[in-house]
Amino acid sequence: MHLLITGSRGQLGQTLHTHFSPAHRVTLWSRPEHDIADPASADALAALAPDVVINAAAWTDVDKAESAPDAAFAANALGPKYLAEGCARCGAALVQISSNEVFAGVPGHFYREYDELGPVTVYARSKAAGERAARQVLDRLYIVRVAWLYGPGSSNFPSKIVAAADKYGSLRVVADEYGNPTYAPDVAAGLEQLIASGRYGIYHLINEGCTSRYEWAAQLLRLRGRGDVPLTPIPASEWPRPAEPPAHAVLVNQAAAALGIRLRPWQEALEEYICNG
Repeated sequence: MHLLITGSRGQLGQTLHTHFSPAHRVTLWSRPEHDIADPASADALAALAPDVVINAAAWTDVDKAESAPDAAFAANALGPKYLAEGCARCGAALVQISSNEVFAGVPGHFYREYDELGPVTVYARSKAAGERAARQVLDRLYIVRVAWLYGPGSSNFPSKIVAAADKYGSLRVVADEYGNPTYAPDVAAGLEQLIASGRYGIYHLINEGCTSRYEWAAQLLRLRGRGDVPLTPIPASEWPRPAEPPAHAVLVNQAAAALGIRLRPWQEALEEYICNG
């Protein structure tokens, strides 16, 4: 199988390359050489004619998106549109990586694949627009939503929490924001199973279970041998941001689970991340 992975220098893109390259032919695209927000990317993709495209390219700076909506929508909405156009021309399938933030995050609600979207921030609206744009063009499409993604590398919540604990000696962490901590290597393995199934549609690939930012940080610090670092739970109102994240955008894996595709509990995945780090 010939796979094209976009956003190959990012956290998920690097993980996908590591996972798929031993058994498959893999082509990597990343900026500035390949900008999926350029309409010419559709032509380049059609000429390349891969079997499957996994779009891991995205504008992920949620706060900065509030002041740069054109750039966020170019990457997160127009990019998937052009990729879908290229896929339609060469018969390729597209895996569009999306986000739990496309939901409103109503406290106490758990979101299944076909629940109504309710994006609030610029980033969330751009990701929802990317889903719609790809669906308008392409039938051979997997929309895969992930949440609170982390993996090898230093630009993620776990690495930042440890660095902050070491720097400041104590931390204040939001306790009323909930989600599904999701390990990038587990997503890669789930994607391989999903692609092999040939069943297009909308999926939530998240590690089982959910937690708060505070509890995630507490578990992480314990596993890192920093359980004595003082950790204070605070409401999100005491940690203002340009883009307010959804309070409870907790995903449920129903569609992939029906195919036998489940990711292990988030606590087990976190332990492996720590062991490999």
